[in-house]
Amino acid sequence: MGADYWFSRRDLHELGANVETSLVMDIAVDSMRVAVLVAGPVLAAALLSGVLVGVLQAATSIQEMTLSFIPKLAIIGITLVIFGEWQLTVMAEYFETIFERVRAVTN
Repeated sequence: MGADYWFSRRDLHELGANVETSLVMDIAVDSMRVAVLVAGPVLAAALLSGVLVGVLQAATSIQEMTLSFIPKLAIIGITLVIFGEWQLTVMAEYFETIFERVRAVTN
């Protein structure tokens, strides 16, 4: 590492010595849980609308590309309007806990 880095190797080693493997794994599991919670409603709505439009296209033999894109886009927008506040709340709470954990490790 050159002089351009903020931390020396010793500083990084000392900082890493305070972090336990279980804490890192807990943070990783929590981050995956939050990602699934936040992305779940939007992905489920996109999947459901895609399947419904696909069935409709197969039943009517209409193979227009915009027919599958526009309803999916509208459903995703509606889902974001409905669940957006909740998603932001979940993410804000998660980041607060991450900052508290970082503060606890650095003290």
